[in-house]
Amino acid sequence: KGVASEMDAEKAIRLGLDGIIVSNHGGRQLDAGESTIRPLTRIAEKYGDQIKVMMDSGLRSGPDIARTMASGAEFTFLGRSFMYGVAALGSKGGNHTISLLKTELQQVMEQVCCEHTMDFPNHLIKKIK
Repeated sequence: KGVASEMDAEKAIRLGLDGIIVSNHGGRQLDAGESTIRPLTRIAEKYGDQIKVMMDSGLRSGPDIARTMASGAEFTFLGRSFMYGVAALGSKGGNHTISLLKTELQQVMEQVCCEHTMDFPNHLIKKIK
């Protein structure tokens, strides 16, 4: 966790790691740091066939998950959304948050006519040459 550049990804591959988490630690380490979506796209394009690419940092909703997966992440992590759910609803908050995220993600998939999350890049990202 904490991969923020192509150089970090190269090092992880050389070390034989199975996966990396592109992360700026939720921005709480350096709030003026680069958004993780930019390096995610570069890292996933260049190394996604060699290592599992995952992401956290700044994800709060189903559309955020969809954008992240469209940018090359195979898996996403969320933290604050669950904390908000638990703070608001106690022990039921975690399950409620999962339900909301699933509903939002399903809505995105329906709106872009996407049957599988692995098809997000073809539906959500416009490549500029």
